[in-house]
Amino acid sequence: MTDFQQHIQLIREEVNRELANLPIPENPKYLYDPVRYSLQGVGKRFRPILVHLTGRALDANSDGLANLALAVELLHTFTLIHDDIMDNDDTRHGLPTLHKKWDESTAVLAGDAIFVLAQLKVTLIETHATEIMNYFNKITLEICEGQAWDKEFENDLTISEESYLKMIDCKTGALLGSCAALPAIMEGLNDTTVQSLDQFGRQLGRGFQLQDDLLELISSPEEMGKSLGSDLAEGKQTYPVILARTQFEKEWNELTSHFQSNLNGESLEAVKIFLNDSGIAQQTINKYESYFNEAQNALHIIPTEKRHDLESLINLIQKRTY
Repeated sequence: MTDFQQHIQLIREEVNRELANLPIPENPKYLYDPVRYSLQGVGKRFRPILVHLTGRALDANSDGLANLALAVELLHTFTLIHDDIMDNDDTRHGLPTLHKKWDESTAVLAGDAIFVLAQLKVTLIETHATEIMNYFNKITLEICEGQAWDKEFENDLTISEESYLKMIDCKTGALLGSCAALPAIMEGLNDTTVQSLDQFGRQLGRGFQLQDDLLELISSPEEMGKSLGSDLAEGKQTYPVILARTQFEKEWNELTSHFQSNLNGESLEAVKIFLNDSGIAQQTINKYESYFNEAQNALHIIPTEKRHDLESLINLIQKRTY
């Protein structure tokens, strides 16, 4: 493990401790048992890590960073709970999803409570509080818009690459953009710096999502810690799916028709082979690598000697396999 990996592991462990120590009541158990269950996961914590790394590059207040980091992770958890319901996913971080362990009604309520916990963390930040709260809520609404586009796009074979990229900018890019921008807002930095950091996070988010789209089809459930192929089963128009559908329409339609009628490892393996042999996997890789390069370029706003950790994070995400 490199020094940088040890560094972010320490941040991850601290975030996990702070999540575990949140003052969550015991009763009513119908609400708070699922909340605790959702927060015990072993997620990658990329978002709070990004908050801390950006904040440290800006010499931001450490207490404020801790609250921002927890707020964005709680917001992310809230979105995942609702996303899992809407996508009918069975596992998350290697555990049954909340709506599978309990039921959909319980999961919706727990997700709502976690969003409130995120808001409460934001209210603890004392500097530029109004600007931070406005930005946080604006981003939350943008994420909801992205999820709405995602649902509208299901089974719509007219969705273009451009439309899809706009959707993921809302659904994924917006939150990662906020992780980089919020520390700058908290420190009262100028709009140019805030916007540059927002773009850094958004480019990172675009790359991350396209990478995730591909891994969801060619990785393994053990590596990813969640069920694979659910996006394809639900008819979601992810980036590699759009490329395959537009470039190899006949072959792709036959393949997905077989997959949706035979949801098993063998049919998913056939999809994986097709994506690799057709070059679709490599095209997706080329696209998400271009976004990681754009994220790198957006860091020019930070002095060279202070951006090393953020550059290392880009590199770490770029090389991930889960």
